[in-house]
Amino acid sequence: MPRAGLFLLMIVVLGWGVSWTVIKHAVYEIPPLTIRGVSAVMGGACLMLLTRLQGVSLVVPRKHWLRLSVLALFNILIWNVLSTYGVLYLPSGKAALLAYTMPLWCVPLSIWMLHDMMSVRRAVALLLGCCGVAVLLGREALDLVHAPIGVILMLAAALVWACGVVMMKRWSLPLDAGVMTAWMLLLGGLPLLPAAVIVDGIPSHMPSASALFAVLFSAGVTFMLCNWAWNRLVMLVPVSVSSLSSLLTPLVGVASGAVFLGERPGWSEALAAMLILGAVAVINTAPKPAAAKAVTV
Repeated sequence: MPRAGLFLLMIVVLGWGVSWTVIKHAVYEIPPLTIRGVSAVMGGACLMLLTRLQGVSLVVPRKHWLRLSVLALFNILIWNVLSTYGVLYLPSGKAALLAYTMPLWCVPLSIWMLHDMMSVRRAVALLLGCCGVAVLLGREALDLVHAPIGVILMLAAALVWACGVVMMKRWSLPLDAGVMTAWMLLLGGLPLLPAAVIVDGIPSHMPSASALFAVLFSAGVTFMLCNWAWNRLVMLVPVSVSSLSSLLTPLVGVASGAVFLGERPGWSEALAAMLILGAVAVINTAPKPAAAKAVTV
């Protein structure tokens, strides 16, 4: 991964990792669809304004609208609905973990749809990532039998997101990252607003300052900044590299849940952290290519 990719990955990991704790706090006062809908539209509108101020045209050629709408459907609309309701049933760290089983779906999908090769390095990284996820799940795997709703929602969200990532890489729309991300946020976020009114209703009282801050954080960081960075990262490196590297995010989610929500990580989280860090190290390190031999004529 180039230095620019590492910088983008840092934005994604820190921003999305902390966002799970922020959303977990806010949903006690503001209904989940309302948070996601307002945040997505605000983030998309702000990013559109910033992009336009940089002199970039916001016009999207007509031939790209269908694919752009499909990307918004998978990466913004369906993903946010499933993950937002999933976090209601699970601790924020575990919800982040299940959401980031996305790489476990992404790698086989990229082999099928993008014809990527399954190298030994990618196989080892995938195995380490799977083991890390399995260790973090631990006893929560029994929730599939006893309380399956949250687990099912988060796994479905991960699969939908993986499909969206692979389609984004396959189509590679020739659009500026800011323009593409802004339109995706608006196309995916606007349908959430009427749905929020129907499902959640109109709030009967003013939320607290901390809940309103959570909405602003979600709009500015979770949606605008992190989605822009993630879309650039997906287009910059192979799907296996970006998706497996994103496994660092649930570790930040677990840590932030411990700091801000009082959730207590134990030995399993420590072991999982080592496995996931190993997966990220394996997929992002490679031997230097041998120097080309001089050709004599």
